[in-house]
Amino acid sequence: MSHVSVIIVSWNTQQHLLNCLNSIRKSKDYTEEIIVVDNASTDGSPDVVEEQFPEVTLIRNKENLGFAKANNIGMRASTGRYVCLINSDVVVLDGCIEKLIEFMDKNQTIGIAGPRILNPDRSLQVSCRRFPSVWNNLCQVVGLNRVFPKSRFFSEPLMKYWVHDEIRKVDVLSGCFWMVRRKALEEVGLLDENFFIYGEDIDWCKRFYRAGWDAVFYPGAEAIHFHGASSSNSPIKFNVEMQKADLQYWRKHRGKAGQLAYWMIILVRQLVRIPALFFMYVFHLRNRQIIRFKLKRAFACIRFLFGFRIDK
Repeated sequence: MSHVSVIIVSWNTQQHLLNCLNSIRKSKDYTEEIIVVDNASTDGSPDVVEEQFPEVTLIRNKENLGFAKANNIGMRASTGRYVCLINSDVVVLDGCIEKLIEFMDKNQTIGIAGPRILNPDRSLQVSCRRFPSVWNNLCQVVGLNRVFPKSRFFSEPLMKYWVHDEIRKVDVLSGCFWMVRRKALEEVGLLDENFFIYGEDIDWCKRFYRAGWDAVFYPGAEAIHFHGASSSNSPIKFNVEMQKADLQYWRKHRGKAGQLAYWMIILVRQLVRIPALFFMYVFHLRNRQIIRFKLKRAFACIRFLFGFRIDK
């Protein structure tokens, strides 16, 4: 059994994927298995990977199966005692994988760990969050998180009030980079394939939590995340998918009352945005092209909400 199996799911992100693989190759980590699962990309990325990275195991899906299902395919094919799930738009910094393995070897209660995630300019990218609740989502909608930016009580699910500067047990780690213990994976199970993209990170961390495994943020290891490489191919569609995933999570973990409450929160959020965006458009307060896009996105989300069935 190898130390770690790195799994990367790719969909039309050729340059990001090549940068990711090059960073792993140069990182001086003892990565022994790299698996790329391609979701029917049309940008030629599978052929380039096959040509430039012969050490990589390439799995070609005939259609876009989504993030969760593609990662599951990779995990089933993996052999490492740790499984490292990395987004294709991530650059791994030197020693990141090795440091995570050493940290988890010393802390056997950790089922899933994540490094400090940086933006391309090396500023902090918030990668930890609390489990979603009616309260923390309501704080975001009414703006209490902005009025009290350093308050945990009034924060949104993202932990923006915390500077990510210490080892800390958290509820949820960003799905852009996970190091998972094989023993915990076998107990908790694979990602829920009902989540096509988005939401699977919150659901998986919830399942680790319920099984008694810790999710831990480890700032001693770092990676850069370019954020949204795949979703930029169809931003409105992916925004709707995000709302869909959130509601799926509430359906699975919070029941009918929770679903209804969260549905109403999303609706209010979009209804508040629309008049504000119209005002900015009429008075040329911002770039009109960007405002038109945001209006289309808001209306698309509302159409989705009224087509979503709330049940157990």
